[in-house]
Amino acid sequence: MPDTTVNDAKAVIDLKQQLVDCIRMLEQSDIIDYNGHASIRLGADRLLINIGSCQRSQLTVADICTIDMEGNVIEGDGKPPLEFHLHAGVYRARPDVKAVVHAHPKWSTFLTMTGHAYQPVYAQGSLVWPMPVLDSPNSINNKAMADRLAATLADRPAAMMKAHGAVTVGKTIMEAFVLANYLEENAYRQYMALQIGKPYSFTEQEVALCREKLWTESLFKRTWDHFRAKLN
Repeated sequence: MPDTTVNDAKAVIDLKQQLVDCIRMLEQSDIIDYNGHASIRLGADRLLINIGSCQRSQLTVADICTIDMEGNVIEGDGKPPLEFHLHAGVYRARPDVKAVVHAHPKWSTFLTMTGHAYQPVYAQGSLVWPMPVLDSPNSINNKAMADRLAATLADRPAAMMKAHGAVTVGKTIMEAFVLANYLEENAYRQYMALQIGKPYSFTEQEVALCREKLWTESLFKRTWDHFRAKLN
């Protein structure tokens, strides 16, 4: 992978603020709570990530640290979350990925707890279908588990972990955030529809059309801006 390390101080500050906004929006949306983390790749061997002990709802740029792929703190006060391995593993396996979100969202986790496959029942939710599932509830807190998750994710934009949570990736933190939101909204609608009957699942042709129309930077930004405007 070519060295695309971000060295400009202002650019790094801007990325830290984007990461803060992402995590606070995820917390406000009940996608993360006192756990969960997100990261932005700074280069081949560095990334920004929130410290493990931070209060997600009151996050500031002071709660973002820079680490290497081994979890060593390069800059910042505090240690990274134990699952920093998840982020490092994805970045090692996916040079195209520049941002990662890991959360423990309840609706999509209900599906994996009960063995229900994620189905595209909502237009935006179809963007992350088909959905691979890591067949383990274990924390991704070591390199072996991180490699298992990265292999499960493969070239997809999202994956779920059985009775654990979900991960989304993107070329930007905005993309990873939006996909996390779409994934959980789709899971919520699928779960609720299952209480009434069998949900309608989009056909492959309908999914392809959704992807063509909805996978655009302008629509991702509209979604990001919608949630960003709600931050206090």
